[in-house]
Amino acid sequence: MKRTRTSKAWMQEHVNDPYVQQAKKDGWRSRAAFKLLEIDAKDKLLKRGEVVVDLGATPGGWSQVAVQCVGESGLVLALDLLEMAPIRGVHFIQGDFREDAVLTQLEEALGEREVGVVLSDMAPNMSGVAVMDQARVMHLAELGLDFSRAHLKPEGAFLVKVFQGRDYEAFVRAMRETFQNVVVRKPDASRDRSAEVYLLGRGLR
Repeated sequence: MKRTRTSKAWMQEHVNDPYVQQAKKDGWRSRAAFKLLEIDAKDKLLKRGEVVVDLGATPGGWSQVAVQCVGESGLVLALDLLEMAPIRGVHFIQGDFREDAVLTQLEEALGEREVGVVLSDMAPNMSGVAVMDQARVMHLAELGLDFSRAHLKPEGAFLVKVFQGRDYEAFVRAMRETFQNVVVRKPDASRDRSAEVYLLGRGLR
């Protein structure tokens, strides 16, 4: 299929992106690793021995960061609809988080352990229809919030990617109803023109 002018421009930008180049140099699977590294440096989320659930993990940049931080005494459970090449110390489940059977698999892998941090960098396949895409993004964020309510330990944290737009304010309110402290993070590795931001909630109410 012939590339459009837009896709060529995106590819050019991607190849020249300093975070993409640095990720390759440092061995990270994606530039997204720098987003989590920056947020963790500021907010001290990922601690030794922690149980971390990484939703929307593929290709694995966030899981790489998490497993390095929690060490062998911790646990990283990663989930995605797409395949992910193995990462040492990461338990990966392939499936659709919207399906009950996949959620059950994740809960069984957790056993009786309480989760310290839920990471959600989930994003749907974009259709190009803004209203539809925003609704899909927010639906995934809401599922991540529901999971956090059910499985986080009282002092746990939920870091979730959302896009500013329709339903954003309503989701922020839901986060504030769930957590004692909610902040917005826009890491340097997040492209300026992108509407994405990360919401961080800590301490269940």
